[in-house]
Amino acid sequence: MMHALHTARLGMTAQQLNIDTIAHNLSNVNTTGFKKARTEFQDLLYTTIRKPAIDQNDIAQPLGLQLGLGVRPAAIQTLFNDGNLISTENPLDVAIIGPAFFQIEVPGYDEPLYTRDGSFKIDSEGQLVTSNGYLVVGADTFPPEATNITISQTGEITYTEPGNQEPTPAGQLELVKFINPAGLDKVGHNLYRRSLSSGEPIIWDPTTDGTIRLEPGFLEASNVQVVEEMINMITAQRAYEINSKVIQTSDDMLGMANNLKR
Repeated sequence: MMHALHTARLGMTAQQLNIDTIAHNLSNVNTTGFKKARTEFQDLLYTTIRKPAIDQNDIAQPLGLQLGLGVRPAAIQTLFNDGNLISTENPLDVAIIGPAFFQIEVPGYDEPLYTRDGSFKIDSEGQLVTSNGYLVVGADTFPPEATNITISQTGEITYTEPGNQEPTPAGQLELVKFINPAGLDKVGHNLYRRSLSSGEPIIWDPTTDGTIRLEPGFLEASNVQVVEEMINMITAQRAYEINSKVIQTSDDMLGMANNLKR
């Protein structure tokens, strides 16, 4: 019964983490480029009471006795499947289709950070920046008279100037891929940082890699599915509840054992 108390406690702790993960997903259902997370669990070590063996009469015992000791969280995996595209008709909004990231220069970091959020702006100095004012890697500075700023599906940036009908090049967005994007470190503000688990960034070459393209005038919505998360939340709630029932039942059984002499 003491095993049951400890095991049920671990089950309640695990489901609390599961609920926390689901709550984070639901709170970011309207966050541009947000990628949902999934909590993964593993069973703990087992207490082996008896191993399968052959007794003194050469009779094989096909099964042993192993008592499980509960569950533990193994990982919280980020799922990088594409979100739906939302049309904004804003030429500075860009959505990525495929497994790639924009590079962003953030003060305090020695190397670029990465994002799927393509809601870019022009700051007071004519630079292409994120909503937080961080510079987008690959974009040149626009002159004050620049108009008709466009970004192509391959990341080429152009603009026009008064009296000149020909588009003027203004840089090339430098997208990167990772062999294991789920290994990226999340730093908040829709940004990720390279880690040892993610591998080195691989520069996207639009001339040879057709698995990735940009959609100007669109934003990528969060890939959180509200109905799916609600189902997961109900499942986690019931699992939490049944583990609490195990604790109550174990406590009742201990109380009965304690009252045997009375």
